[in-house]
Amino acid sequence: VQLQASGGGLVQAGGSLRLSCAASGRTFSRHVMGWFRQAPGKEREFAAAIRWSDGRTYYADSVKGRFSISRDNAKNTVYLQMNSLKPEDTAVYYCAADLPINPAALSTRGVDYDYWGQGTQVTVSS
Repeated sequence: VQLQASGGGLVQAGGSLRLSCAASGRTFSRHVMGWFRQAPGKEREFAAAIRWSDGRTYYADSVKGRFSISRDNAKNTVYLQMNSLKPEDTAVYYCAADLPINPAALSTRGVDYDYWGQGTQVTVSS
């Protein structure tokens, strides 16, 4: 299984970026795909997740209304559209995949995710 994250970069506050996570190596139709982030000196935190089967989404309060997670079934890719970026959004962003025992579950805990991408740096300047 491979998760390839891309799309990070340097952007001014108020700007936008779209991250991509290309998934390969297995079928992800029963998975939950998540985006997590880790800022320097801080613990990794949950940002957003989407259940591949029905597109149900969930967001951390810190990004709700500004970030949008989506998936493209044909491309086996998950996106994180980030708008109205703030300096506090600066972090390495990781995509991850979870195959939950309970199909209705949508976890925000990193320990529940089985596969991780390599991370992409997002830097927001003030």
